[in-house]
Amino acid sequence: MFSVVLFLRLGFVVGQAGLYQALAMFVVAYFIIGMTVLSVCAISTNGALDAGGAYYMISRALGPEFGGSMGIMFFLANVCGSALYVLGLVEAIVDIYGIPPGQSVGTGSQVLPRSYWYELLYGTFVLLLCLLVCLVGASIYAKATFLIFLVVMGVLGTVLVSFFAVGPTVVRLLRPQGNTSISLIGSFTGFRLATLRGNLAASYSVDYTTGRTMSFSTVFAVMFNGCTGIMAGANMSGDLKRPSYSIPRGTITAVLFTYVVYNLLAFLLCCTCDRNLLQNDYGFLRDINLWPPFVSIGVYCSTLSAAMSNLIGASRVLYALAKDDLFGRALAPAKKTSRSGNPWVAVVMSWALVQLVLFSGKLNTIAAIVTISFLLVYATVDLACLALEWASAPNFRPTFRYFTWHTCVLGILGCGIMMFLISPIYASGSMAFMLVLLLALHYLSPSSSWGYISQALIFHQVRKYLLMLDVRKEHVKFWRPQMLLMVQNPRSCVQLIRFVNDLKKSGLYVLGHVELQELDSLPSDPLQAQTESWLRLVDKLNVKAFVNLTLADSVRHGAQQLLFISGLGGMRPNTVVLGFYDGAAPQDGLAQYSPFSGGREEAQLSFPPVREASGPRPLSPQEYVAIVADAVKMLRNVLLARAFEQLEQPRPAAPCIDVWPVNLLRPDSARYADTCSLFLLQMACVLHMARAWRRATLRLFLCVESGARTRGQEDKLRQLLKELRIRAAIHLVPWDSVVALHWQKQQEPWAAAPDAAVNFPACVSEEYLHAANRLILEQSSAPTIRFLYLPRPPADTALYPAYLHQLDLLTRDLGPTVLVHGVSAVTSTEL
Repeated sequence: MFSVVLFLRLGFVVGQAGLYQALAMFVVAYFIIGMTVLSVCAISTNGALDAGGAYYMISRALGPEFGGSMGIMFFLANVCGSALYVLGLVEAIVDIYGIPPGQSVGTGSQVLPRSYWYELLYGTFVLLLCLLVCLVGASIYAKATFLIFLVVMGVLGTVLVSFFAVGPTVVRLLRPQGNTSISLIGSFTGFRLATLRGNLAASYSVDYTTGRTMSFSTVFAVMFNGCTGIMAGANMSGDLKRPSYSIPRGTITAVLFTYVVYNLLAFLLCCTCDRNLLQNDYGFLRDINLWPPFVSIGVYCSTLSAAMSNLIGASRVLYALAKDDLFGRALAPAKKTSRSGNPWVAVVMSWALVQLVLFSGKLNTIAAIVTISFLLVYATVDLACLALEWASAPNFRPTFRYFTWHTCVLGILGCGIMMFLISPIYASGSMAFMLVLLLALHYLSPSSSWGYISQALIFHQVRKYLLMLDVRKEHVKFWRPQMLLMVQNPRSCVQLIRFVNDLKKSGLYVLGHVELQELDSLPSDPLQAQTESWLRLVDKLNVKAFVNLTLADSVRHGAQQLLFISGLGGMRPNTVVLGFYDGAAPQDGLAQYSPFSGGREEAQLSFPPVREASGPRPLSPQEYVAIVADAVKMLRNVLLARAFEQLEQPRPAAPCIDVWPVNLLRPDSARYADTCSLFLLQMACVLHMARAWRRATLRLFLCVESGARTRGQEDKLRQLLKELRIRAAIHLVPWDSVVALHWQKQQEPWAAAPDAAVNFPACVSEEYLHAANRLILEQSSAPTIRFLYLPRPPADTALYPAYLHQLDLLTRDLGPTVLVHGVSAVTSTEL
């Protein structure tokens, strides 16, 4: 973790910020680092850790969207960080061997020309050296790093000894000023209280390397780069023998050690060096060392190590991104590796980007960008750990347990605050760039097998809120339709599936299907193979529905199962929707629907072809009506949908929703305010509230007889609509000629069974039904959809076929029609 800050920028930090603010910076930086280290240790000890380091942790915890976007951000942070340390090394070299401004020839060792292009050339040579080491592989890098560590420790020892062994010294400085240079004097005073007092407070001045006035945020940005090495071990997770063992111990040890060293050096500097020396000579440790070349060696080694660490870290992240195929062919070349497994193409690509960043010039120019990028990555690591902790997944049981969700939140807040303190513009730009990447990956990246933390969090929250959803606290004011649509074959029900999606009004929507097979006679559950096709259908139709499949020996028993078990807790279907039972041949609407019209998507669905008109049917008329009766017994509202294959797509510019709230099969009791009529009005109103139906005209038809007080009936109905806050146009429909046919013909055996007529309109003749059908057609020949009153099925099961026959005659040739039967109050006039 030692970097240019230790030998080349520590004096800059202390000289500009003073001891108090410098120590505060270290506390803030290491607080953020410490919270993040706890998250890194937790994630890295919770399973196998592949190549990619922080990217691998984030992507496997948060999913491909966050993983890919933060992987790119982390890759760019390492690229800029490598360039930063190369520039720091070049700055150290030219400070010692560079020709001073205004002189054509240097003195002594000052032989290197100084200019933008020359320094770029030096940086290119240094970066080329890093490239050669990284191309050889991780083994030589690890050996080089260990050797550098020993050298830096030795140099650090000489620095600490020099504070006590070297006497007061005057240091003469030459600093550039335009095309010339000026002479300055700095003093190494030894341990003096006056020197310490002079260095306690902040004294921000112009940085002689950039010509810009410093501030707390700019100094912190430079200082924080000396603390960003916590991911060095994690980045090489694929090269470590035991990453879950090595990463926590190595990272925590490095953090504690560097924190102590930085604070100790900052205190010794303030006690022995005056402010002029600290602000105008970032390489002053060389001038006060027992043997000056020691410090130069330490600077070169530490910065070279940091540059190689970031370069190899960038290549490993790029290699991991390429292996995951999140960006398709764009990163495909980065997958190539040598025989030993070194991703040499990724190394070369990273080197090329670092070379481009070197054109930025000075070290402090990109320090803020690097700091903000690392802070954003650290915040995301904390977010990944926080999400895993909050999801309460049983498989998140890291062996490192010294963390809580509080430490994760503190790490996120600390990173976020410091990002905007350093540079609001860079911070906003980085977050915007990350969000763009996240959205692009969300819509363009292929699905992954890593798991999605969002699903775990949603499950955790949904379970909690479902337990809080108490059916005893339900109130009619907050009623909403919870639909169970029984689907025999989705190929013939595409329009109906989409229509019910509009009708659910933010309620529960379940697609139910009964497979007529016996599990005892099968080797495995056949529904598992079908589930994928149903889920793909839901995605392509863009409906917000769940899928519930079941096996049964009959459709009726399967429907009973779904009525009993569909939903969870207080979220259960209260309305059953069935297609109408008639003799019409089903049509394959799936092949005509645009998402499946290409054939490729349709071929992926395992649905059987539609039934032929003369083919066998899975249920009889008796069983069909029995399903309706079962739903009513279970206090479920019932909708029967007919001719929805005729529903136009796209809909007309001015669609109409026609509502007939009177029981046309019981013309002797034409009431408009019973439970079923109110439910019918509610369903029509709910449909009209849907976005796709807001421009529709809601029309309410009031059947009246001559001689009756029609004005009073209309006023009552209008007042009811006003109380229910339903906007509808009321149309008066004279039906004297239709009612006259009601009692003209009696049919057997219903006349002998008066009790059955209580629940079933036994005395209705076919002539009356034909007349009622014509009456509906005359009022509007082609509305978009009609809502009609559905009477309760008869109590006598022998009358089921006759009941279905009457419904067939009443709704024949009416186009898309919904027969509605309500069993519970669903409207409210309360606030």
